Amino acid sequence: MMEEVQEVRSALSVHGHDIKVTDVLRDGDALTFVIVSQKLSGTGEYHVDRTYDDFEWLQQHLFSQEDVPGIQGVIFPPIPAKPQVNASAKVLKQLGFLGLGEWQPYCKALETFLRQVASHSMLEKNKAVEIFLTSTDPPGRQRARKNIFNRLSQAVEEKRKEGHKDVDEFFQAARDQNLNLTGHSKNAAERFLDVVLTEQKIAVACGHFSAALHLCVEAGEDPDKQAFSRICVKLSEVFESMKKNMTSTAANDVSTLGLGLDLESRYQEAEKEMLFRRTCKLVELETARRNAEKAKPVKKTAMEEVKKAAETEFDQICGVAKQEIARFEGVRVEILQQALVQWCEQQLLTAKESADQFNQYLQAFRGMA
Repeated sequence: MMEEVQEVRSALSVHGHDIKVTDVLRDGDALTFVIVSQKLSGTGEYHVDRTYDDFEWLQQHLFSQEDVPGIQGVIFPPIPAKPQVNASAKVLKQLGFLGLGEWQPYCKALETFLRQVASHSMLEKNKAVEIFLTSTDPPGRQRARKNIFNRLSQAVEEKRKEGHKDVDEFFQAARDQNLNLTGHSKNAAERFLDVVLTEQKIAVACGHFSAALHLCVEAGEDPDKQAFSRICVKLSEVFESMKKNMTSTAANDVSTLGLGLDLESRYQEAEKEMLFRRTCKLVELETARRNAEKAKPVKKTAMEEVKKAAETEFDQICGVAKQEIARFEGVRVEILQQALVQWCEQQLLTAKESADQFNQYLQAFRGMA
C-alpha cells in the first residue's frame, strides 16, 4: 500500500505523450486497466494495474492542490464516468460511446485523460501523477479531503451565481460561448450515437436475414429449385457481407468521430466548471470589497486584509484561466479535426472495400444468369 501522498512538486520520469492503456482485465464485475508508460531514461517501460477507484484517487489529488496559486483556473482533464459490467440503461446513457460493450473505446478515453494530465504544466508536477504511473503498488485508500470541488458543490446551491454579471468582457464572452457550445456538443454526440446504434441494428438485421435465406435452400434434383437455392445462398453471402461492412462502419465511427465528440462534450463541461468556480470567486471578492467598505474602524484593517487576499487569489485564477482557455481552444480544434480526418479516411476505406465486394457479387449473379 502506498504511503500517503504529500502535494510535493515533482517531475515525471515518463514520456507523458506516450502513455497507453493497453488492456482491461475482468474479474467478475471488477475491471482492472493495464497502463504502460515509456521511461524517460529510455531503459524500459513501467507496467501498472489500476482500477477506476485508482483513477478517482488521482483525480482527488489533482483537485486538492489548494496551495498552488491559480489552481481553480485550470480546466481539469475530464475523467469518463465509471464503467460497469452489465450496466443499466441509465449508466449506458451517461457513458454514451464508451458504454457500447467494447472496452477499447473506454481504454482510449482513459488513455487520453492520463496523457492530458501528464502533459499539463501545472498538473504533471503533482507527485500523485508520478506514483500513479510508476508504482507497482495500488494507491492508498485515503479519506476524502476538502478540495475545490467540495466548495463547488456548496456553491451550486447558490444558483444566483451562475447568471452573475461578469466584470471582465473576456470571461463574459467565454461563459456565453461555453454555454452555447456545451449544449451543441452534447447534442451532436447524442445524435451521432443514434447513428451508430442504428448501424449496429442494421448489421444485426442483415445477419438475421442472411441466416433466414438458408432456410429457403431445398435439396432435390429439380432444376428450378436448384437454381433458386443457389440464388438464396449467394444472397445470403451478400447480406453477411453487408453485416460485416456495417459492423465495421459502426466500430470506425466510435473509434474516430465518436470518441472525438465524446471528449469535446466532456471538455466543454470541464471548462464550464472552471468558469463557474471563477464566477464564485468573483462573488466572494465583491462581497469582501463591500464588507471592507462598510467595516467599522475596529474591523477595518482585518477586512482590508481579507479583501487584498481575495483580490490576489482572484487575479491568480484569472491569469491561469486565460491561459487555459487559449490552450483549450487550440487543443479542441486539433482533436476534432483529427477525429474528422480519421473518420473520413475510415469511411472511404470501408466504402472502397464494400464496393469491391459488391462488384464481385454482381459479377457472380451475372454469371448465374
